[in-house]
Amino acid sequence: MIRIKYKLILLLAALVFTPLMATDTLRVKQTKIPILIEREDNVLFYLRIDAEESEMLNELKFEFSDIVNLQEIASIKLYYGGTEAVQRSDQMHFAPVEYISSHSVGNTLKANPSYSIKVVEQKQPQHEVVLSPNYKLFPGINYFWVSLQMKPSASILSKVAIALTSAQVDYKEAPLLFVSSSAPHRMGVGVRHAGDDGVAAFRIPGLVTSNQGTLLGVYDVRYNSSVDLQEHIDIGLSRSADKGQTWQKMIIPMTFGENGGMPQSQNGVGDPAILVDETTGTVWIVAAWTHGMGNRRAWFNSQDGMSKERTSQLVLAKSTDDGKTWSQPINITEQVKDPSWKFLLQGPGRGITMMDGTLVFPIQYIDSADIPNAGIMYSKDRGETWHIHKHARTNTTEAQVAEVSPGVLMLNMRDNRGGSRAVATTTDLGQTWKEHPSSRSVLQEPVCMASLIKVEAKDNIYGKDMLLFSNPNTTEGRHRITIKASLDGGLTFPTEYNVMLDEAHGWGYSCLSMIDNETVGILYESSVAHMTFQAVPLSDILAKQ
Repeated sequence: MIRIKYKLILLLAALVFTPLMATDTLRVKQTKIPILIEREDNVLFYLRIDAEESEMLNELKFEFSDIVNLQEIASIKLYYGGTEAVQRSDQMHFAPVEYISSHSVGNTLKANPSYSIKVVEQKQPQHEVVLSPNYKLFPGINYFWVSLQMKPSASILSKVAIALTSAQVDYKEAPLLFVSSSAPHRMGVGVRHAGDDGVAAFRIPGLVTSNQGTLLGVYDVRYNSSVDLQEHIDIGLSRSADKGQTWQKMIIPMTFGENGGMPQSQNGVGDPAILVDETTGTVWIVAAWTHGMGNRRAWFNSQDGMSKERTSQLVLAKSTDDGKTWSQPINITEQVKDPSWKFLLQGPGRGITMMDGTLVFPIQYIDSADIPNAGIMYSKDRGETWHIHKHARTNTTEAQVAEVSPGVLMLNMRDNRGGSRAVATTTDLGQTWKEHPSSRSVLQEPVCMASLIKVEAKDNIYGKDMLLFSNPNTTEGRHRITIKASLDGGLTFPTEYNVMLDEAHGWGYSCLSMIDNETVGILYESSVAHMTFQAVPLSDILAKQ
């Protein structure tokens, strides 16, 4: 007994006086952003090692979930991103720079080699993945990141769920500290990237599904930079005949060139909204054309009056062949604009066909007191003539409209007061408006465009009337792009019916359209591409139904 106690004393003394070999913690941040099928690199994980004692990263083990179709994955890669600047060493970052930029022309599809080094790659990965970089660490903070590349054949509806299960540093098990929750990554398609067709930027999405089932996406084609009108901007359109899996070459439905002896940069047309006449199949685009205005913001430089030399013009184009070809612009400014208004423009986003066949676009205008107001315009004769009555609420701008019950229109508006969306309803096409109970209280926003669509019970697998809404789900910054659902006419959008698509920052505009009776599509300005398309099953949104 005495001998056993003596050995125990010696063991405790050894623990006290022998220094332990420390293994530095590996901090792990899993992203919640779209995985673009066409990209060579997509960021799955950010890794940070504060190398106080450690000298080498030896091994990382990952495990794919059973839901993953491994045949769709081309490879998984590990990159080293370098170290941290001294000025930021007391802050908690997970990358020294943006490794893949959605705005950097020529660097939107793969890792920028200036910013990271590919350390190891495993092609055709199996259920368990072991990466053995044996990479020497820089004294101090070291950054790594894990990339995923999909095969071109990957389905737009696929998901990838993967977990980092263990790591070795200096051949010892390293503690893992996860700073974010995990969630499956959804697939996406970058319909338009910075630099495509020599264009600097693509902005302001609109999306509809034609009577033939074709997805039609419209957007600004901003040739010189990402700035708003007045600039060289045309309306672009992309078509998908396979539910968003692939997209055809961009066409230009609306352009004004050097009209009136002005350069292209002073004949911009932008901020489109698109509408399908469900009775005839005709597709309409409405946009704002600005002529002159000296390459400064049309929002401030458009004036009262009616002529194109003084004020923005409201123009339409139509297609009778499923969006393949388009008419010349049709100027309806004289039909709908009050001469005292300084700027009249559309949604942007999309319009609707009411149950009685009336065509409706959301609009906005700046009045004579320089106050913006949102409302609607409508046509009861298949787009031949258009009318505007009264605005729904002052100090509001970009809006979307839905017919929530026969003859009742809901206008969901961007509110310059910030914090939340303004909502109003009308039963007489905008002659009178009533504030909705959800207005300024239910749907938070950072002052940004949003999308709202009504899905009839007969048009979805749940057999229930529903409203679907998308926007940056925050009050500050345009990030956390989220689709929400309401089953009570917009009174509530329960959090359990929220699907967050993109946690990172972008421009934040979005537009929804049903693809079929069980899937909704969204075209939006994401953190990974200027125009990103994703398809989301209703079962993911209404999972608790």
